Amino acid sequence: MIDLRLLREDPDRVRASQRARGEDVALVDDLLSADERRRSSGVRFDELRSEQKALGKLIPRASGDEKAELLEKASRLAADVKAADAEQHEADEETKRLLLQLGNLVHPDVPVGGEEDFVVLETHGTIRDFGAEGFEPKDHLELGEALGAIDVERGAKVSGSRFYYLTGVGALLELALVNAAMAKAAEAGFTPMLTPALVRPRAMEGTGFLGQAAENVYHLEKDDFYLVGTSEVPLAAYHMDEIIDAEQLPLRYAGFSPCFRREAGTYGKDTRGIFRVHQFDKVEMFSFVDPEDAENEHKRLLEWEKDWLNALELPFQVIDVATGDLGASASRKYDCEAWIPTQGKYRELTSTSNCDSFQARRLSVRMRDGKKVQPLATLNGTLCAVPRTIVAILENHQLADGSVRVPEILRPYLGGRELLEPVAK
Repeated sequence: MIDLRLLREDPDRVRASQRARGEDVALVDDLLSADERRRSSGVRFDELRSEQKALGKLIPRASGDEKAELLEKASRLAADVKAADAEQHEADEETKRLLLQLGNLVHPDVPVGGEEDFVVLETHGTIRDFGAEGFEPKDHLELGEALGAIDVERGAKVSGSRFYYLTGVGALLELALVNAAMAKAAEAGFTPMLTPALVRPRAMEGTGFLGQAAENVYHLEKDDFYLVGTSEVPLAAYHMDEIIDAEQLPLRYAGFSPCFRREAGTYGKDTRGIFRVHQFDKVEMFSFVDPEDAENEHKRLLEWEKDWLNALELPFQVIDVATGDLGASASRKYDCEAWIPTQGKYRELTSTSNCDSFQARRLSVRMRDGKKVQPLATLNGTLCAVPRTIVAILENHQLADGSVRVPEILRPYLGGRELLEPVAK
């Protein structure tokens, strides 16, 4: 959540952020009104309580008619105090409810617009000319089935559409990717973490996934648990309700977890293969830093993602995501999009978001610098979303005979194997 003081002092900035996101600007004025009512009702409650305490000291010393009058007044005052307390609680709850609906303030340099209004910042690698090599590229599913690596038919039989099995070299390729990504992250100073896939409501709400993203979250109503769509959630909540000494920062974690997404609103989109699925595994980087270092940390996360994709020998571009395509908690987001030959376009493979103190305020994660205690900043970055990375590797490194060249970084994790070869039918 944003700082209420900032809202009071510069509401126009908050309105501009909401407008850039394509969100309801009227929410800002509703929140200002609720906050004013919360503060005024708090003052009213304190005044009545002070009067009640003062009256309580007079009653024991009074007698006769005076005491009866004071007792009657005390009875009326008690009712007023109770009403004022209820009004204060109601106003406080309304303020919190509205505040949780408000997205983070967008960074002033973020391009304004919708999903297609991103700005390309960099391109890396060379897109292969398969025509010049004398063959038409196959898509990842055709390749994966021939390799004995992907089975979507049985995935659908067992669990429904957008589920799959990774089999044989497909399973080994996932394990190689996860181990290589974790090794890269550990080399960069991240603490490897295996995180819970089920979290309580506060963890999910605290990271901003129960607002605009709620429709894509799986909720187990009987137990009131949520299935995470990213290990960002349990990593962000790891230090919930804690105060961290500034000397300990930055704290960097690399979480591996299964991820679950309903993919609501994507009917008919990316239905073939394993590009957009309901369950997948992912390695996620997460940083807790001093707010003054948040922008630099964002650049560092992006560099680690770029190094990883370059190590996988994939052509990709880096984009500055437009305001209307930001998640609620992000002030700025960079995506790395890998080239997918059979689609003839770049598709998102990794992303990194600067959430400033937005999540930390919700989760009460603070830093102590001397005597000063304040919310710190959180940032996240996908290092390896496994299925999409497999898609990019199979399609970009395929050979004319249907085999797939293994990038050098993965070979030690595949027993030195240089090629994935089709299995005999």
